[in-house]
Amino acid sequence: MAHIHEKIDFTAAIFVVNQGKVLLIHHRNLNKWLPLGGHIELDEDPETAALREAKEESGLEVELLGERPPTTEPGTRALIAPRFLDIHRITETHEHIGMIYWARPKNGTLRLSASEHHDIRWCSAADLDHLEPPMTDAVKWYCRAALREVVG
Repeated sequence: MAHIHEKIDFTAAIFVVNQGKVLLIHHRNLNKWLPLGGHIELDEDPETAALREAKEESGLEVELLGERPPTTEPGTRALIAPRFLDIHRITETHEHIGMIYWARPKNGTLRLSASEHHDIRWCSAADLDHLEPPMTDAVKWYCRAALREVVG
């Protein structure tokens, strides 16, 4: 887990959608239902971090969805833009700037990362209201937005 500063870190959150369901984890330490994700390491860009976190936490290789602008300049690599950005407080003195991505699974076998999570599951929009512990309204909003936009 990279910490770039005692006051702020950058993170990637990946809402993976497949067949009308979004992939969620029940985080062991936080006791919350969340998307896949984590800190962006100091030697990574946000896109690389999102792909790494998805694979580490679920066993799946994913395709990030979004626009990648064309680039023609040497030394420049265009990145897929996150669908949303947010900033959220972790403690009284620490915040995360979250880069929020939509994704689809490409390949791999879904697996639980038992050291980090109690559970991993695909959830429909209706399932979101029945998770225990209850999901936060913000995460639920992102789940529903991802389902609407990716499924159509």
